[in-house]
Amino acid sequence: QVQLVESGGGLVQPGGSLRLSCTASGIIFSRSAMGWYRQAPGKQRGLVAVIRSSGSTNYADSVKGRFTISRDNAKNTVYLQMNSLNPEDTAVYYCKADLNYRKATYWGQGTQVTVSS
Repeated sequence: QVQLVESGGGLVQPGGSLRLSCTASGIIFSRSAMGWYRQAPGKQRGLVAVIRSSGSTNYADSVKGRFTISRDNAKNTVYLQMNSLNPEDTAVYYCKADLNYRKATYWGQGTQVTVSS
């Protein structure tokens, strides 16, 4: 079965940093595009960053220059390094896998990130 397990969320002060991790099983990780999405209370879920099988990346304008997405295919893990966090970054962050070799999308359970003093 496919499973995406996220970790690294928590409470951080404004200006601080966190690194989120998402480890996948049951998929061919190296042939899957991986993404991070977030959903704040009362708002729609939106794309934060995506990294494709080729290694190319895209970021939402709101996080560009502050967040970095990366992947380690040997560990079947995608990361989101978040720096210069502000309260507007507070949300539940979700990991997503888009399988290139078959039409399928899978989501992680989400991890809470709270930025507050």
